[in-house]
Amino acid sequence: MGWIIAIIVGGVAGWLASMVMNRDASMGIIANVIVGCVGSLIGNALAGPLLGVQGTVQAFSLTGLLIAIAGAIVLLAIVNLIQRGRVR
Repeated sequence: MGWIIAIIVGGVAGWLASMVMNRDASMGIIANVIVGCVGSLIGNALAGPLLGVQGTVQAFSLTGLLIAIAGAIVLLAIVNLIQRGRVR
């Protein structure tokens, strides 16, 4: 059941991050899920040492969702830098 929650939360996080970064038109459902899940990993890697916060998407929590969204935004900003040379 944890993987299903991770996929759903990853999809929501990726979709919200793509809306914030104005990339929603160029991304599909699968890309949103991938960005959200990878963003969750990035967010947990950054939030753990910096803030002392541990969030996970395998058991739903608001903290985990916010960390996943923040990580997905960081990931999309890096992708924007690589593709366009600037962050929108």
